[in-house]
Amino acid sequence: MNPEITLDPENWDELRHLGHRMLDDMFDYLGTVRERPVWQPFPEAVKRRLAEPVPHQGRAALEVYEQFQRDVLPYPPGNIHPRFWGWVIGTGTPLAMLSDMLASGMNPQTAGIQESARYVEERVIAWLAEVMGFPAGSSGLLLSGGSMANLVALAVARQAKAGFDVREKGVGDGAPPLVVYASTEVHSSVRKAVELMGMGRRNLRLIPVDGEFRIRIDALRNAIAKDRREGRCPICIVGNAGTVNTGATDDLQALAELSRQENLWFHVDGAFGALLTLSPELKPLVRGLEQADSVAFDLHKWGYLPFEVGCTLVRHAGVHRDTFAVAPSYLGATERGAAAGGVLFADLGLQLSRGFRALKVWMAFKTHGIDTIGRLIAQNVEQIRYLVSLLDAEPSLERLAPAPLNICCFRYVAPDLDDESLNALNREILWRLQEGGVALPSHTLLDGKFAIRVANTNQRSRREDFDLLVRTVVDLGREVAAERGTNAVAAKAR
Repeated sequence: MNPEITLDPENWDELRHLGHRMLDDMFDYLGTVRERPVWQPFPEAVKRRLAEPVPHQGRAALEVYEQFQRDVLPYPPGNIHPRFWGWVIGTGTPLAMLSDMLASGMNPQTAGIQESARYVEERVIAWLAEVMGFPAGSSGLLLSGGSMANLVALAVARQAKAGFDVREKGVGDGAPPLVVYASTEVHSSVRKAVELMGMGRRNLRLIPVDGEFRIRIDALRNAIAKDRREGRCPICIVGNAGTVNTGATDDLQALAELSRQENLWFHVDGAFGALLTLSPELKPLVRGLEQADSVAFDLHKWGYLPFEVGCTLVRHAGVHRDTFAVAPSYLGATERGAAAGGVLFADLGLQLSRGFRALKVWMAFKTHGIDTIGRLIAQNVEQIRYLVSLLDAEPSLERLAPAPLNICCFRYVAPDLDDESLNALNREILWRLQEGGVALPSHTLLDGKFAIRVANTNQRSRREDFDLLVRTVVDLGREVAAERGTNAVAAKAR
């Protein structure tokens, strides 16, 4: 008989020593982040080292950790850096890093039996419902992020408004097509959700936006009426609280009223903008969110927490449960013991096995206080207003959209260049800005114009960082324009 083995260490003191070193190294890494480049290209030599065969035999933990330090740690996406403003990605915090370590050490499978992780998550959901203006008793679930949060919410909307039991019959059983409405600026995760639920991309109505990139209520009303006349079944309106391109927020109050008039589910994709409710001065910008039937948002964006933690809140707890609950014998409720009362969270989403995401939220809220998080959100918006003032004062820079929140889109402009040439010029500026490690904004296209896009959900940014960004973009713009002008002259001479 083979001897029994375990993955616990033979020498706990040896692992303890390595663990302390790991913590010290990570604290140093976070504490010195401003001294490093935001991002750097991934070296081919490191790619080759990581392309290893399957490790059938183990190595010493210290040796593996040293490879992590050499080949993994120096090449992050950059989002912990003060000058990372790419996409909408949060920074994380040292405390939340420790919370994730504690959660992994406990290692609960948070399906919702009688154990501490369940009650921590229930309390976090209750806090979030309260700050979003949802009634006591609202349902909710912590998920990997906004994409899954939108999928869960839209599945609940479908079950609530289809007019038949979708779980029993499916969407292709002779029923009229189910239609979801959102603006052309809606996040791609909504499209994916509609496709995955079998409703078909053609039944996602993308409604045009106004000059502020907000959904046009008149066009939305007309689209709903047209679909009803043609025998389709409208079920849901998706409102945006902070669009990914420009940070625009739809008129949520008007959408809530229209949803009531049309008996439609009102869902808010508030991936980052929903958390404006934590800032008293910015909360009015999302007025109407509290009237939604559901809202999806990410705490790893403007909640400044590490990946992954998003949230779906649902006003109608019974409908939420009816959308996902199943009753196999192995998950049945018992009168006593660990399964007393059932398996709560397994009945509210797709996952049975779930990590203890709630711990970092619980510890962050209790340690920092949500008022501090709200002040940081307001600080990010003020920093973008400062960036706008710098851009508007610089003749060679042009804003391409309003900047109502924490996102600003702009480009470098040079005389006598058309949009196609300016697109190429600004693309090169962005690449040099990123590859030089100075700053990492992202990009988008607005009306066919290539935009350098700054999305600020960074708890480490300072005004001086935006000064540096503007100076560097102007310098790079002049440099690239001069190079291209020289090349054009040389080409003519040839």
